[in-house]
Amino acid sequence: MTNILVTGGAGYIGSHACKALKAAGYTPVTYDNLSTGWQEAVKFGPFEQGDLTDRARLDQIFAAYQPVAVMHFAALSQVGESMREPGLYWHNNVAGSLNLLQAAVQAGCKNFVFSSTCATYGDQDNVILDETSAQHPINAYGASKRAIEDMLRDFEVAYDLRHVIFRYFNVAGCDPAGEVGEFHQPETHLIPLMLDAIEGKRDALTIFGTDYDTPDGTCIRDYVHVCDLVDAHIHGLKWLEDDKGSRVFNLGTGAGFSVREVIDQSAAITNRPVPVVEGPRRPGDCTKLVSGSTRAEAELAWRPVRSSLDQMIADAWRWHQTGHYEK
Repeated sequence: MTNILVTGGAGYIGSHACKALKAAGYTPVTYDNLSTGWQEAVKFGPFEQGDLTDRARLDQIFAAYQPVAVMHFAALSQVGESMREPGLYWHNNVAGSLNLLQAAVQAGCKNFVFSSTCATYGDQDNVILDETSAQHPINAYGASKRAIEDMLRDFEVAYDLRHVIFRYFNVAGCDPAGEVGEFHQPETHLIPLMLDAIEGKRDALTIFGTDYDTPDGTCIRDYVHVCDLVDAHIHGLKWLEDDKGSRVFNLGTGAGFSVREVIDQSAAITNRPVPVVEGPRRPGDCTKLVSGSTRAEAELAWRPVRSSLDQMIADAWRWHQTGHYEK
């Protein structure tokens, strides 16, 4: 079997990627420090505990498994936290990724699939966001991801490290089979927070900001199903295997939904009311982030097939009722 090193493979997106890799005939080797991931989510290949900042441990893993590619998901990813404690993001995301890149180059592993974010674009209202859009991140999370993108380009020039960069929009939904799902402690994502409120596990969902320049005053985001997202990563891996060169792809649907629209749809899907309170804006939040790109469809032949808002909420609701990890 062909080994793929998956950093953050015990997390939400990483665990779904491991399932997709196994289905595609690869062996995913999860490398995770379990700070936000769950060992119970590692079901599709070997697990190795370790931190990105531990270069010696990374060297051991590359030597032991000799992966042909890296899928790099491991990162701190809370916008609000990144505004309060930017040093954490530069240390963990940037310095940790530098360790990973150097270890990969030393081991001769020259194919790299990177989990980036639309947060690198910043707040650009009324701009169609595609891969050529200017990157002006307004929080340390987005800035750290942009810095890693820059490192990848430098490493390609110096060491011929080929890369595919995926800039995600908002990821939602869960594995329809319920083998893995979304569960964070603390939870920060809109849909699971909302489902917690519906089930009475929290008093209410807080809407952060109701005075944005949008039709209903709440932020607008482009949501993509996690299974569609990781399918793109399999396409990206094959792109590198076919020696097509380094490339950047946005992963979104081109459709934006406001917070209030997601709330209304969740109430309809679950047939339960969503208790809501209104709060102030959070620092670092953008008004609207929607993909205007068709590059992934045109070049990777990728099409999101589960990314309707109804399907994402229904899959998340099914997981939410039956499948939580325990620490």
